[in-house]
Amino acid sequence: MDERLPGTEPSDREQTVCHVDMDCFYAACERLKEPALEGEPLVVGMGFEAGETHGAVATASYEAREFGVESAMAISKALELLPRKVTAADDPEIDVDEAGFYRPVDMDFYQSVAADVKEILHDTADTVREVSIDEAYLDVTETVAWDEVESFASDLKARIREEVGVEASIGVAPTMSAAKIASDHDKPDGLVVVEPGEVRDFLAPLDVEEVHNVGPVTARELRSMDIETAGDLAAADPDRVSETFGERGREIWKYARGEDDRSVEPVGKPKSLSRESAFTSATDDPEAVADRVRALADDVAERASRKGALYQTIGIKVVTPPFDIHTRADSLPGPIEEPDLVEEVALDLLTEFQGERVRKVGVRVSNLEFADNEQASLDGFENATAREATPRENRSLNEFTPGQTATDEADEDPSGQTSLGDFG
Repeated sequence: MDERLPGTEPSDREQTVCHVDMDCFYAACERLKEPALEGEPLVVGMGFEAGETHGAVATASYEAREFGVESAMAISKALELLPRKVTAADDPEIDVDEAGFYRPVDMDFYQSVAADVKEILHDTADTVREVSIDEAYLDVTETVAWDEVESFASDLKARIREEVGVEASIGVAPTMSAAKIASDHDKPDGLVVVEPGEVRDFLAPLDVEEVHNVGPVTARELRSMDIETAGDLAAADPDRVSETFGERGREIWKYARGEDDRSVEPVGKPKSLSRESAFTSATDDPEAVADRVRALADDVAERASRKGALYQTIGIKVVTPPFDIHTRADSLPGPIEEPDLVEEVALDLLTEFQGERVRKVGVRVSNLEFADNEQASLDGFENATAREATPRENRSLNEFTPGQTATDEADEDPSGQTSLGDFG
């Protein structure tokens, strides 16, 4: 399946794939809420609260990893390696400089921040495959030349940092597997470009565990076969590898050789379209906020038109200091395409925040339809006795910003970030 802009044909040149991977995403989100945590050892997980007897680490900041704390580690073990600051303050035998901060998983907030990032990705590339809450593949083959990809990726990283406040590492390569390896090669805040013809040389010296879909268990077995590096795996007898690992053995052998014919395919249609914008500093100027909402509404309506999307729900997002997220939305009787109405409803919803100090605003359209259905009459909306509306109250962020937690990894990587699904 090849989803590209109408009227364009796929080119014969090798594809250009970007893999965007957020750095210690859950910890980065917690630092958005508490800037004082920046630079401190920080563990996000479950089970360290009073009365809890078991739990695990969802992610550990790079500072916490220096103490040996890893994702998926039992909280009890993490606390042995890195005591809590609050405990150290009351225990003279614990060096406060050898202690860290612990925060519980806040899924709604992480999904909200992830949605902000992914809106930027969808705005940047025509083809995006979201594979987890904190990573995605972009196909920019038809829009970015190879001599421009480093500048493109650098600008994308800067936009995510400036508009959302979190860091991303990006790998660019002609294959999905190599792009994923490249994004992890120079973390944190990394940018690695592997051009066509260079993939196998780039992979060859890497530890075999860095090959795509090779985790700790597979790596141990490969090492028992005297296969230590990606280059060793690439040079190995594929039949021997297949005998040990079955069909996946042939797959990882090809990945080690830089061979990967998968294309970046989106997972379904987008559920919503939105744009957000942050102020340099929080403002209580109602005209400045309204002007920003007007611009965002126009942009969102234009994007919906370009993608052929009708929308039934129009909403806003308002972030007030320190980082409190408020969402409001109204639903219409049926799906429409009315740019003026997007602005009108957004500004109407904004009146509830008159006089509030605002640090960021966003406009979203959702409940999208892409079929050639007949558009609902605007008169029907205007004449309705009342909007079939979502109440103007704080909505579940899961509803406003749905997330995904799928992954294509075959083995769990203990140095990575544990899926929030593990804490369900």
